[in-house]
Amino acid sequence: MKKILVVDDEQSILTLLEYNLGQAGYQVVTAEDGKTAYKLIKKEPFDFIILDIMLPKMDGMDVCRRVRQEKINTPILMLTAKVDEYDKIIGLELGADDYMTKPFSPREVIARIKAIGRRLKHEDNEPKTIAVENENKQSDIEVIPMSANPEPKDKGIMHFGDLEIFSDRYVVKVNGKEVDVTPKEFELLVYMATRKGRILSRDQLLNNIWNFDYAGETRIVDVHISHLREKIEKNTKNPEYIKTVRGFGYKFEVPGE
Repeated sequence: MKKILVVDDEQSILTLLEYNLGQAGYQVVTAEDGKTAYKLIKKEPFDFIILDIMLPKMDGMDVCRRVRQEKINTPILMLTAKVDEYDKIIGLELGADDYMTKPFSPREVIARIKAIGRRLKHEDNEPKTIAVENENKQSDIEVIPMSANPEPKDKGIMHFGDLEIFSDRYVVKVNGKEVDVTPKEFELLVYMATRKGRILSRDQLLNNIWNFDYAGETRIVDVHISHLREKIEKNTKNPEYIKTVRGFGYKFEVPGE
């Protein structure tokens, strides 16, 4: 039986979800504020978290951010009464897996939980590979293990000037110092770095990194690119690694090459 944490300050929402999730075969734990939820998440493992944004003591955004900083990768479905696109983007950028606005039906919540579970299971079963351009034909790719490194001297490490990406440890370093990146920022950086020199559209990045359709909400990509630049670039206004190709998308380049 999978265990789900439901966090909301409205007792009616907690009761509704607790009953319907229980009927669907889930074990449900509830919390009415962000601080309590955060303590529960650190104390015991959950298979899924349903997290409201507007919470007392600690809001849902802060809970999500702290959970991901703790390297806890439990799937998170965020709930909010707002229909603000900015909140949705920030929630996803902080590491949430999906987002729903109130009011909602319990059946839709259960469907979302199952869909996220299937997607994550599919990702876990996929072979960890990276694509490298064929020298003779740009559209062709050669698939090699993710553990293999474009720089043959250091297995699991990709070197690009002052930038190092440790693909086996989810670590990024600039000038030898580790920088704090979110899981999605890391995936985005690796995807672009392994396609060095290729122009990648926002839709392409959206579909490959988030793995499901956000109905063209490419602003999510721009937010992640902006955050990555703040962490790896010397000058965000004149980036050396992640270049904007106006009218097309983005391109990863290496200074001096």
